[in-house]
Amino acid sequence: MNDHIISDQELIRQFIAGDHSSLEIIINRHQRKIFSYVMLIVKDKQLAEDIFQDTFIKVINTLRSGAYNEEGKFLPWVMRIAHNLIIDYFRKSKRMPYVENSDEYDLFETLNLFEDTVEDKIITEQIHQDVKHLVEFLPDEQKDVLKMRHYMDMSFKEIAEKTGVSINTALGRMRYALINLRKLIKEKDIILTR
Repeated sequence: MNDHIISDQELIRQFIAGDHSSLEIIINRHQRKIFSYVMLIVKDKQLAEDIFQDTFIKVINTLRSGAYNEEGKFLPWVMRIAHNLIIDYFRKSKRMPYVENSDEYDLFETLNLFEDTVEDKIITEQIHQDVKHLVEFLPDEQKDVLKMRHYMDMSFKEIAEKTGVSINTALGRMRYALINLRKLIKEKDIILTR
């Protein structure tokens, strides 16, 4: 069985139908990306492993309970679970201020989760500079929405009015901007190393 041919959606369907090996394939397929994301924020291998395990316990419980309905969007869904578990950890340990959960796995929110030490500030500023540089490679309409949202702190309603489009179009452009930005980051290999 070539696991690269079978879609995430099909593997989930097989797992729900009782094929436990399907979940193993899907975890193996995505574990590096998810673990790297957790590690990027918490910067502690043991803690990252705990959060990674908790993420998949939650994934398994949700799948078993029949509450999963993210058709074809398995990875963003798992990323959101991991993201929320990280936020919960920071809240409980009082190592960061309260952060609203966001529906989108948001790159900029991720950068804001770093602890407030001098070393981390330098690293975060470097990543922000790298990201700002990559923003310039985005198509104009995506670049404009992203800059208005994250650098001018405008609401999507304000962005929609300023650019003469509907709120849904503004949201769509933002979503594509983040998708394209993540692709650029992957291509340029911007990661946090310590």
